[in-house]
Amino acid sequence: MRTRAEHRLRATSAALILRTLCCVLLAAVALLGATVKLYLKDGSYQLVREYKVEEDRVRFFSTDRSEWEEVPLSLVDLDKTQAEIKQREEEAREDRAASAAEDKAERDARKEVERIPVEPGVYLIEDDKLTAIKAAESKVATDKKRSVLKILSPLPMVPGKATLELDGPHATTGTANREPEFYIRLSNDERFGILRMGLRKGNRVVEKLSVVPVTNETIEEPDLVATFRKQVGDGLFKIWPEKPMEPGEYAVVEYTEGKVNMQVWDFFIAPGVGK
Repeated sequence: MRTRAEHRLRATSAALILRTLCCVLLAAVALLGATVKLYLKDGSYQLVREYKVEEDRVRFFSTDRSEWEEVPLSLVDLDKTQAEIKQREEEAREDRAASAAEDKAERDARKEVERIPVEPGVYLIEDDKLTAIKAAESKVATDKKRSVLKILSPLPMVPGKATLELDGPHATTGTANREPEFYIRLSNDERFGILRMGLRKGNRVVEKLSVVPVTNETIEEPDLVATFRKQVGDGLFKIWPEKPMEPGEYAVVEYTEGKVNMQVWDFFIAPGVGK
């Protein structure tokens, strides 16, 4: 048989456990700062602002009646009540973490945008390094001649087929990243994108051109890459490919469809593993 001292010790231990549980639950409720459900063992619940265990009773502040009430501890499902509080705490922590991560991403994006020069052009961002890509000089080539394309005064086109080309087989600026990110600051409100270039007689083909007889309508056939784009400022956009790009020669372009006024910023994707 247990001695009176043992009974007192067990009673004291139980009281300490109840007080500890009470403190934990009160802290959790205060942390949430919202109405919680105090579940009863019959499946019902009371909406409460806070509650505490007092020996064989549970005292709670009812949000429905705006007053303190009591219920026997034996009728309260503390396990279910505490489990729901813990779940809400975890959800609140996850929400705070997600919000903090989103805020950090926005701050980082603002800092990145602030680094972009005010001059129109294309800029490659890679590993916190900003690289300005030099605009390339493009030429309209037919079977008979090659003429430099002037953006402000486009060449008169004659009926037939031609190509818009860049000299040489390779760009001087490149990356091993298969999903590079660019910023383009537009000089005018025009279309823009990323295209893949082909090869013709040792030169890179930006796009194929066809001029319709009689109407002299120019049909442009660029090999455009599917991209995501996001406006991040006045005339400033971020652009990147939807899918990893294969090694090869590419260009970021700005143009008005049908005007043969394409501005070209060429780059290459290096072979290898990449990112």
